[in-house]
Amino acid sequence: MCFFWGTTYLTIRMSLEAFPPLIVVGARFTLAGLITLAGARLARARLPRGRELWQCIANGMLILGVGNTALVYSEVWVPSGMAALMLTISPFWMVGLDAFVFKGTKLQLMTVIGMLVGLSGVLLLIGPDALDARTGASMVAGFLVLQAGSVSWNVGSLLQRRQPALVHPVVNAGVQQLAVGIAALAMAAIVPGQVVHWSARGAGALLYLVVFGSLVGYSAYLYALDHLPVPVLSLYTYVNPVVAVILGWVFYREPFTLTDALAVPLIFCGIAVVRRSQLAVSTR
Repeated sequence: MCFFWGTTYLTIRMSLEAFPPLIVVGARFTLAGLITLAGARLARARLPRGRELWQCIANGMLILGVGNTALVYSEVWVPSGMAALMLTISPFWMVGLDAFVFKGTKLQLMTVIGMLVGLSGVLLLIGPDALDARTGASMVAGFLVLQAGSVSWNVGSLLQRRQPALVHPVVNAGVQQLAVGIAALAMAAIVPGQVVHWSARGAGALLYLVVFGSLVGYSAYLYALDHLPVPVLSLYTYVNPVVAVILGWVFYREPFTLTDALAVPLIFCGIAVVRRSQLAVSTR
């Protein structure tokens, strides 16, 4: 999950060369969902039913339907590496929502300090580009879309975490992906401007998203939701942006400035303080 999700930022950008955002989301998750559920059927795995099924689908709409779609749309405005860096503050949303909305682990003073340190890094990261007349509008739009998607992703994740684990996480992943894929394709059919410019590279990137982003990555994520504490679960936010920034520079020469190099350690330092504080509380 840590490594392969880091590569998906680049492959999302590549897939957007050939397909509009809703087609990327719809095709990716429909294929991944069908493959996963076909495998579950062959293995005679239990499928969710009734209320459990609808809860699973609702969580998937929040996590993937809003969360991942927001990421795909954001890469229309910002480079793939920058999108990954902007999402490094996702653990702050998860910890804050867990504390205030879901009445989970309470925020400690060190947690708040860590969040402030991380947010100062975010301001340093997006500030110069946001104030630039040429890039400001795109940068702000991408950042706001990503944060809205991050809130939805984390709300859905915390709800999924509280759902009784009656079905294997991989089966849940298949149900959620198929539901989101069908919904995205339905929207693509009615939203104007969904024009496909077919290319082998774009199609290859989309297939990579199906296999490594969805079949491998998302199934691993739902499995981790059932087995890891919230602070540990957010570990992947350290690895994803590093992989994404390196690949973005290699394939697209996406810029990585000295300011970015200063901002990223601040964000990671904030995440580390938050995780250490929350783990200390959860083990008392």
